[in-house]
Amino acid sequence: MISMTGFAARRGAGAGFGWVWDLRSVNGKGLDLRLRVPDWIEGLEAAIRAELQKAIPRGNVSLTLKVAPEEGGADAGFPLNEAALGAALASLARVEAAAIAAGVTLRQPTAADVLTLRGVIEQGGQETDTAPLRAALLADLPALLADFAAMRAAEGRALAQVLSAQLDRIAALTAEAQAETVTRGATQAETLREALARVLAATDAVDETRLAQELALIAVRTDVTEELDRLTAHVAAARALVADPAPVGRKLDFLMQEFMREANTLCSKAQSLALTRIGLDLKTVIDQMREQVQNVE
Repeated sequence: MISMTGFAARRGAGAGFGWVWDLRSVNGKGLDLRLRVPDWIEGLEAAIRAELQKAIPRGNVSLTLKVAPEEGGADAGFPLNEAALGAALASLARVEAAAIAAGVTLRQPTAADVLTLRGVIEQGGQETDTAPLRAALLADLPALLADFAAMRAAEGRALAQVLSAQLDRIAALTAEAQAETVTRGATQAETLREALARVLAATDAVDETRLAQELALIAVRTDVTEELDRLTAHVAAARALVADPAPVGRKLDFLMQEFMREANTLCSKAQSLALTRIGLDLKTVIDQMREQVQNVE
């Protein structure tokens, strides 16, 4: 099982530059990629996006890459846009002033932070050949993705343990409900006999056919055998999905809806305080499990 929650960070250097990767994700219905990479490195964003799409099936994923020339590196080949730099610094100064006025302390941006801002580094000149830097960054990307996948796998293993424990609880409550239906059946039979005796005592003529129909309807309305059988089957199906190495998040999410449907029906048919309590406990556990399932890839 793989979790959609993950984080990885990595530092690297090459082609006269140093860089810092930051990759993180949370749960999502599909794959939503949000990249913040230097726009002056030609073709980099498209190449990174393609690699992320191959490596990550689902999740809201954000990647930040900060690149700065190393001391004595190749920064002379990447001229600054003085106007854009001045505008960026002025904007940063205004943000800092507003933060101070509001009593908020901000971390001071580094030169690498400023260089990643759009337009600060000139683009398009022949002297700005970014191919070596792009190649160095893309060569470093697989290691970042490996760290990221390892963390999501570790989170997934922990998540599988939580889900397994919740399934154990659902199975135990289902067994408790099955035992309670036996006790409830005896109580219901006695109650029904008393009610039938009152009806027969109050009238001389009883339509036996209609009476049989009403008794059959009462039996159908209160029979929870099918609901308990389906809950047992759902537990077995969920255990198989938890053990499946393939992405199972969507299947588990659908199964949670089926779990809740059976628990709701059980409560509506309970006709017993004890069975109602079990049904409510089931709904609580299923709801907690559904929240965890939202993180499964």
